[in-house]
Amino acid sequence: MHYFINALKNHYADFNGRARRAEYWYFMLFNIIVSFVLGFVAGMLKMPWLASLFSLAVLIPGIAVAVRRMHDVGKSGWYLLIPIYNIILACTEGEKGPNAYGADPKGATATVASNPIA
Repeated sequence: MHYFINALKNHYADFNGRARRAEYWYFMLFNIIVSFVLGFVAGMLKMPWLASLFSLAVLIPGIAVAVRRMHDVGKSGWYLLIPIYNIILACTEGEKGPNAYGADPKGATATVASNPIA
């Protein structure tokens, strides 16, 4: 739940930087859970606009966290438009160390392996 609230409060429309797999998938998990519960409650109360209002409120942060997730694997946010490949990228571990989109969100630094033969 921490990642969901953090994405809404601190990174609402932040398309820069990188997002770890945990941040992306926990955001999506809680988004689905809240959407389901709100849809159920809205159906019981005969207020379908309630679930639609929530969906509109989390549309921008959902796209933003997905773009930051693509940045973590070293790809442009436009890769979200490729249907199956974007899911594969969202499941892939991010690049270690800094890349063109920012510092490693895990705090790892890239090390260059030395070649003992050369």
